Amino acid sequence: MDEKMSMFLNTLTPKFYVALTGTSSLISGLILIFEWWYFRKYGTSFIEQVSVSHLRPLLGGVDTAAPNNNNSSTNSNGETDSSRQSVSECKVWRNPLNLFRGAEYNRYTWVTGREPLTYYDMNLSAQDHQTFFTCDSDHLRPADAIMQKAWRERNPQARISAAHEALELEDCATAYILLAEEEATTIMEAERLFKQALKAGELCYRRSQTLQHHGTQYEAQHRRDTNVLVYIKRRLAMCSRKLGRTREAVKMMRDLMKEFPLLSMFNIHENLLESLLELQNYADVQAVLAKYDDISLPKSATICYTAALLKARAVSDKFSPEAASRRGLSTAEMNAVEAIHRAVEFNPHVPKYLLEMKSLILPPEHILKRGDSEAIAYAFFHLQHWKRVEGALNLLHCTWEGTFRMIPYPLEKGHLFYPYPICTETADRELLPMFHEVSVYPKKELPFFILFTAGLCSFTAMLALLTHQFPELMGVFAKAFLSTLFAPLNFIMEKVESILPSSLWHQLTRI
Repeated sequence: MDEKMSMFLNTLTPKFYVALTGTSSLISGLILIFEWWYFRKYGTSFIEQVSVSHLRPLLGGVDTAAPNNNNSSTNSNGETDSSRQSVSECKVWRNPLNLFRGAEYNRYTWVTGREPLTYYDMNLSAQDHQTFFTCDSDHLRPADAIMQKAWRERNPQARISAAHEALELEDCATAYILLAEEEATTIMEAERLFKQALKAGELCYRRSQTLQHHGTQYEAQHRRDTNVLVYIKRRLAMCSRKLGRTREAVKMMRDLMKEFPLLSMFNIHENLLESLLELQNYADVQAVLAKYDDISLPKSATICYTAALLKARAVSDKFSPEAASRRGLSTAEMNAVEAIHRAVEFNPHVPKYLLEMKSLILPPEHILKRGDSEAIAYAFFHLQHWKRVEGALNLLHCTWEGTFRMIPYPLEKGHLFYPYPICTETADRELLPMFHEVSVYPKKELPFFILFTAGLCSFTAMLALLTHQFPELMGVFAKAFLSTLFAPLNFIMEKVESILPSSLWHQLTRI
């Protein structure tokens, strides 16, 4: 056996080794190119996909998160490529469930010594206050003129002092608002001040309503008085919700939405959804979702995850991942999983907070949709609702990570929504305090077979280059390597030859 092996190796020329390594490098390079193309298009390795498709059924498993390869120009929400481009990537929104500075944010500072709000967040709030609570005709009313300056003050004490000064002149609704937001140390005290603001606000609203058609100045004043009245009623409803009078809060929110149906920028329906979930009135929650979960309206984590919660509620109490892998998913379970995938694709940061894999902080006053700030704001108020539905968090835990296997690679392409904005991390860093670690979009790692093929291609290419440059030396190394490789085989063959009869051994070697 040794003589035959030596004869075989001695007959090989350096050209053979050059051709062998060159061919191996070419083949591995072609495999790498194909794997990379397949991964860029479908988000998974072709070799891994074939392995899962053929081996997993033999092992009794079912892959419920197979990638969707439908890359049409119109996605499932009816959004076309042209509408995607028109979406503002990093628009900051007012948090519909923002807390009270005096009664909640300041209390956190007193206890922990940390500032829960960033300067950027508070500056955005100051701009909101100037936009909604002031107008060009404020100089006609002395109290409003004082408040116009108060909203621009950076010092909280200066703002509070200005509000008291305005109230000394007359009942000023915006002055009561400022005191309720920043000076009141309890929700009950804030509610008392908002009720006083409501009386003053309704009086100004009725007065400006009769004059709104007398000129642009009066129209601007009426628009400001409308904003003030809506803000007061909304905050009163939120006070009722915080004080446990949830049914009263629901009625106030419904009345406000009927009275001012066009003011959708305040997103009052998100407050209503949270209150209805607290009452476990899931039928009314579904009715609100049917109205606001529309392709023509902007999405939010509240909309997407509440829809997922309702779908999960139908199956979560009996859901078992082991049973689902054996028998496959039922129609209801598939609907729930798809709803979770939809929600996770919209905002991938929420599950870690709902599953308590990451600690919550107080939500900011402004949020970035699809960002970490929105995830915190949603989970802060809705975690209790997920816990209340038996098995909902378990279903979320078992399925949420499958979303990232469905989204085409690169991740910015999107699947159900417009592409995920790449600027969210920077914007969230401005909105969230420094002691909080900002969540980032989960990165899809390269499959093992792509890395293996890349390494194999590089290794064989290097061998081909060395063999071409030093054919004789590489031939010596190859012979030594093959001799070492076949040494155990020669040892086994020698043992077999010593055991078997000579006639039988000659017949085997002849074969």
